[in-house]
Amino acid sequence: MNVGFWRAFGKPVRYAALVAGALPALAFPAPNLEFVAWFGLIPGMLLMRAAPSPREAAVRGWWFGAGFLLASLYWLAPNLGPGLLLVVAVIGALWTGFGVATWGLLRAPVTPGRALAALAVLPSCWLVADWARSWQGLGGPWAVYGASQWQHPAILALAALGGIWLVSFALVAANAGILIAVTGPRVPARLIGAAGAIIAVAAGPAAFALTSPSPASRYVTIALVQPGVVHNPSLSAYASQRLSAGLRGDHADLIVWGESSVAVDLSLPSSARRLHQLEALSAADRAQLLVNQDSVVHGNHSKVALLIGSNGIDGRYVKTRLVPFGEYIPFRQELGWLTKISKAAQENMVPGNGAHVLRVTTPGQPLTIGVLICFESAFPDMSRVDTDQGAQLIVYQTSDSTWQAGWEWVQPQHAALAALRAAETGRPVVQAALTGDSVAFDPRGRLLMWKGSSFRGVAVVRLGLPPTSARTPYDELGDYVMWTAVTIAALAAAIALLRTGKINRIPIRPHRPAGLTWDGNPRRDRSGAVAGTSRDDAAASGPGPGEGSPAAAPRSEQSG
Repeated sequence: MNVGFWRAFGKPVRYAALVAGALPALAFPAPNLEFVAWFGLIPGMLLMRAAPSPREAAVRGWWFGAGFLLASLYWLAPNLGPGLLLVVAVIGALWTGFGVATWGLLRAPVTPGRALAALAVLPSCWLVADWARSWQGLGGPWAVYGASQWQHPAILALAALGGIWLVSFALVAANAGILIAVTGPRVPARLIGAAGAIIAVAAGPAAFALTSPSPASRYVTIALVQPGVVHNPSLSAYASQRLSAGLRGDHADLIVWGESSVAVDLSLPSSARRLHQLEALSAADRAQLLVNQDSVVHGNHSKVALLIGSNGIDGRYVKTRLVPFGEYIPFRQELGWLTKISKAAQENMVPGNGAHVLRVTTPGQPLTIGVLICFESAFPDMSRVDTDQGAQLIVYQTSDSTWQAGWEWVQPQHAALAALRAAETGRPVVQAALTGDSVAFDPRGRLLMWKGSSFRGVAVVRLGLPPTSARTPYDELGDYVMWTAVTIAALAAAIALLRTGKINRIPIRPHRPAGLTWDGNPRRDRSGAVAGTSRDDAAASGPGPGEGSPAAAPRSEQSG
């Protein structure tokens, strides 16, 4: 291994960037220091701004991104082991663009034009990184920055306008504005920064005040069953069933169990007796049951939600977005070796064909619901698809029992995502968790009920449902914020390359006889291009994985 690789780890300022990246993670549950999100990026941005070159700024952005991911995903360490370092090191590279943009726009002296550009370009670069890592193959959208504001419906009004992406945009713009207002060398630039920060902070409350939710067209009562941790396998298999007995007096329209709440595959003939028991339970409670099972068909495993009534199975949904490394390994051929050093999935589960709605039989008229499972609550597009198909209620089934230790933040972080999905779709959202946390939010993302991991029993909540035709701007317009951010980031990159001479118009040169050099340098490669490059060009090139990436686990020579 060359000396340059090890030299990359000998710069203390890069470790400072790594630590600075961990600070914004405190804005998420369980610490819930949501106010930190409005200024938590500034220490890292100061380090990027102070870099001696764009190359070093990109490296510091890389380390900052790795620190943010490591602090946000640390709870995966028991499952991924050393592989977690590899994951955050690779995905952290997405923040190199944010580092370069911060250096280019905020290094001294900050002019009014650069201050104004920073308020648009820096949030756009952050969103591009967040959106790119939201692809399921790279882990999915866990700890997207805007999710830190889940407990503030006034801020979540921005989610109804532009999804979680608009909330993230406002947060990063506020960080940039505060930094400019505090460090700007001239009054005009400082005023622009202060104005940008004020607008970013006030945008959510203004949107909340100027909009109103759709009036409720009807009300339903939902029972969420949370049996908690039951260590006896013979008892845990029937824990949700026992708790659901005698709910007739609660007049529930639907009884929801958590993920993997049924220990058998109800579609198999061998499970006919258990299915008959659930049919009788549904008849006794006068409400359908939404249960969840691990299905095995021809050796293929899937997670399946089943709607069960007094006459049998009335509907099903197969989980589509699987948990990376927990339920499948992305690029298994290259990363299969992780199973030898961690608890990563030994085989890939089979995903379903996409989100679709189920129809619940209720007095008066059917209730159309969108059913999603566990990790799917992190994906805004899936709840939007259900809404487009007529869902009046979004239901999540989950089981976070793998991360039941008190030091883990995954349960409250997972439950908090329901608030974002409610605000985005304008639909009430409930989550039934096998061991916690079970929650319910109204169509504006306001908390109606939260049952933590210590709760054992049934939580009953009454919800007002909007008309099927009701739509939020985000429902109708989709990810326009993200596409706008991608456009802004691309234009900024193109302008930067033009100004630094990396993009030039192709010059029209007179014909020269063969054998004469263009610039006096006879060295050429086989294509005829000049082989040498200038020192400035080399310094401006991007960081290589061996010269600036955060520490990663050593590569194994084995493959799965």
